Order: sequence, then C-alpha cells, then structure tokens
Amino acid sequence: MQHEPFTALAAVYDAIMADVEYDHWADFVLTYARDGGLETADASALDLACGTGGFTRELLAAGLDVTGLDGSAAMLTEARRRVPGVNFVAGDLRDFDLERRFDLVTCVFDSLNNLLTPAELAQALARCRAHLAPGGLLAFDVNTRLGVRELWEDDAVEGVAPLAGGGEVHYHWSHHHDPAADLGVVQAFCRVLGEDGETQEFVETHRERGYDPADLEPLLSGLDFARFEIVEYPDFAPPTADTPRVWVFAWAPGGDA
Repeated sequence: MQHEPFTALAAVYDAIMADVEYDHWADFVLTYARDGGLETADASALDLACGTGGFTRELLAAGLDVTGLDGSAAMLTEARRRVPGVNFVAGDLRDFDLERRFDLVTCVFDSLNNLLTPAELAQALARCRAHLAPGGLLAFDVNTRLGVRELWEDDAVEGVAPLAGGGEVHYHWSHHHDPAADLGVVQAFCRVLGEDGETQEFVETHRERGYDPADLEPLLSGLDFARFEIVEYPDFAPPTADTPRVWVFAWAPGGDA
C-alpha cells in the first residue's frame, strides 16, 4: 500500500487537483514576463517538475513552444496523454541537461520544496540558470518555512473526486511538521473506487523543506542573474514574515530586463 512519491498518485492527481488555478498562475507569470520585456509569443519555455502537465498546458495555450520535464515516469505518462504534442522528458531537477536554452524556465506548485537541503536547491537553481537564454526569465514558487509548518488548517484535507474514466477517488491527506528535521511531512492516503467496483488503496509520503527569502537570496545572488525579485501572489507585493508562499522572478543578463 505504501508507494514512492508521485507514482500511484499520478493516476488520480488531476482529479484531486481539479481546482488548482494553473490558468491564473500562468497569467501571473506571463504578465510579469511581458512587463519585463520578454516577448512571449512563440517564445521557448521549459516547465520543470511539470507533473501531469497542468501548468505546461497553460503555457502551450498562451502560444509558447513548451518542453516539460519531470522525475516521475508515472506523472509523465499522464502528461503525455493529457497534453499531446508537447515534448515531455525525464530528468532530475538537480542535474538535468537538455543541451539547449529557453526564453522562460518555470517550476511551480512548490515543486522545489521537494529538494530537502539548501545544497540540492542550489544545484537545481544552477541548472535553471544554465538553461536560460540571454535575457530569459526564471519563474518559480516555494513554500516558506511558515508555509511548510502550517500547510493546512487542522493539518488535513479530505474529499471525494470523480475520475475521468469513471469511478472516484476518496482521499485523506494529513500533515505534520517534523521539528528535528525542519520538514513538513504529508501522508497522502487514497482509496480508488473503479467503475467496475474494484477498490485500490495506497499511501504516499511527501516531504518538503521551507525556504524563506533569506535562504533564496544568497543562492540567486551567486548565479549571475541580472536581477531578481521575490514577491507575493497575486499582486507582486513584497513578502512579509507571515507570507506562506513566495514567487521568484530572476532575469538572465543579455536582454532588456
């Protein structure tokens, strides 16, 4: 019943995450990009930790030439089915090398929080920087330390979601903070009821480390960005001590940004 993260979950992920506002996030990112001088029409984009392609699809719909990368073969299988025509590739955030550069590199939905040490995060950010074209933009979000400690009210979410092929998934996800490791731990339990009446259950354990602006700034400063900003969604306001999630926008030298 226990599975590795983002394996069994892939088949029901879109049902559980049906309310995620990928479209609003894409508008947020692309508005910032255009305001900074990046011509997004026909621009190339790399969507890291793309999962089942929810954010990738929004970038594609906005007219970008998108490549998606993820470390989970199961999630990539769903992405290829959901967003046909996109080049989806397997890769590790810490060491991927696609031998090309992109106008826009994105990594959303606190995916970088799955890197559990600052050293791993530094590796990933260095790979992002290496894949940016001159004048290109890196955009990502992370949960702060506060956000990881206080992920959900009452430390649990649960519900029932219909599956596209019939049946439904019952889910109960519980969260706790491990103070010794300073990690948030989510136990994701799912019971899948197929349209044929067959029942399957599984649990995945997901761990995240929170990163505050003070953790991010020295890493970004050492990567030859022309400039970067750390802001809140959706108004681009400066984060405060109570901000649970921040967005980072970092420009590579060589453009008008």
